[in-house]
Amino acid sequence: MKKIFLLVVLLFSVTSIWSQRNQIIAYMDMEYILENVPEYIQAQNTLDAKVAKWRKKLDDQARHIEVLKSDLANEKAILTKELIEEKEEEISIKQVELRRLESLYFGPNGDLFLVRKQLVKPIQDQVYNAVQSIAKRKNYDFVFEKSSDLVMLYSNKKYDISELVLSTIDRTRLQEQKKEERNKKKAAPKKEVTKVQQEKIEQKEALQNKKIEAVAKKIAEQEAKKKEIADKRKALMKQREEKRKLLRQKKEEARKKKEEEKKEKEKEKNKEDN
Repeated sequence: MKKIFLLVVLLFSVTSIWSQRNQIIAYMDMEYILENVPEYIQAQNTLDAKVAKWRKKLDDQARHIEVLKSDLANEKAILTKELIEEKEEEISIKQVELRRLESLYFGPNGDLFLVRKQLVKPIQDQVYNAVQSIAKRKNYDFVFEKSSDLVMLYSNKKYDISELVLSTIDRTRLQEQKKEERNKKKAAPKKEVTKVQQEKIEQKEALQNKKIEAVAKKIAEQEAKKKEIADKRKALMKQREEKRKLLRQKKEEARKKKEEEKKEKEKEKNKEDN
């Protein structure tokens, strides 16, 4: 009746709002999602191992109580009243201890509840955050859980966002792993350099220095050669200029001499004419 009542209320609510605007509804299968989340499987295996350990301890203690009861029944005829009461009290104490352990392990606030909360809650939070992110991105008005008490009389597979939730969780996990790896690299201490590694580093640096020196020497030789060629060219130009100057002087002297000879001839001719 409770399930039918919830379904009727849901249908009534959706129908009353439908006239205002179209509603976007999706659903997911929580069991399917959790079965495909590696962290959940690991957490469930851890929880199952703890439960098995607790049950073994309770079973061992229960068998021990049964052995005490059987021994008492077999020996009761030969025991005194005080011994019988003492053994019955021992059995009673162990039964109380057994009930206490049962409550401690499997009670409402027992170890099972606390461990499940500790292991499973972070994974449920991942699913919840993924659903919130998808709902906001896709503008869903309602996201239902298929395996909840609410009975789904019909579900169209295209509204199932279970795979989308899983891919969102995987993407978030990958981002967190990359972030964690970056943080580890930043926080990782520098490795100490061994003697052999130090020698290799020094050899590498020495080789690199030799290469640098060779390149510098080659550049210096090229510069010296350029300077030598420039000096030779400068000296040659100076020699050529001196030869030209000397040649000009000789020409000038020859011209002056020729003019003087010409003047002398003119003087002699003038003397003869007079």
